[in-house]
Amino acid sequence: MNFRPKILAILCNWCSYAGADLAGVSRFQYPPTTRVIRVMCSTRVEPSFVIKAFLKGVDGVLVGGCHLGDCHYVTGNYYTIGKMKIARKLLQYAGVNVERLRLEWISASEGEKFANVVTDFTKKLTELGPFKDELKNDLALKAAYYASLKPRIRILAAKEKMLTTQGNKYGEIYTEYEFDRIADEIVYDEINEEMIRILLQQKELTLEEISEKTGIDKNIVFLYVMDLIKRGEVEFKEKEGIFLFSHCKGEKS
Repeated sequence: MNFRPKILAILCNWCSYAGADLAGVSRFQYPPTTRVIRVMCSTRVEPSFVIKAFLKGVDGVLVGGCHLGDCHYVTGNYYTIGKMKIARKLLQYAGVNVERLRLEWISASEGEKFANVVTDFTKKLTELGPFKDELKNDLALKAAYYASLKPRIRILAAKEKMLTTQGNKYGEIYTEYEFDRIADEIVYDEINEEMIRILLQQKELTLEEISEKTGIDKNIVFLYVMDLIKRGEVEFKEKEGIFLFSHCKGEKS
């Protein structure tokens, strides 16, 4: 009954942050649930920032930027859309309700809109309840964070606009459906691999144990583990007829 959500608002310097400042100067009323981080442009907000915020215990993340076409850096906020799209995919695979991440365009003159957005977002998060109660196991969320730092995920997040409007270096333009399909496959692959890596850094496990802890089919786990062995990240040994897999000693955790 007394739950008050904690919201991290990451706002661009030129518009959304100024809008928040105007809301305060104008004495617009909104819940004291938000803590603000100011960045020079909303495109500076990487998926890893969002996921780390949830790992640190926030209940929701609000990303604010200039209206499309009004970005101080011309096209910066168009790239924000792609980054938040990938952030949502990572969160969704990790079992997080994507409504806990909100992207809004708020200009410097829209102090009232900022107050309304915070009020509405607070109401939604109150309905969803505490994030810590929603997340029963943080393994997938930790894996999503590490996956968000991987080159394939970072390229997807940064190149969504280019690939769907201008095309790749061969001039091939991806439809939204094609981009989403490729992005889903890459996110699925990277998070699965990171979950296995995290578990094997902690202790020796059998394929069955890895499958049980990750929810990944045993046969698929086998393929991931074999790939990690080829890369020199995982080793195995046989004990009483059972194969045990572990992270290679000397490898960075």
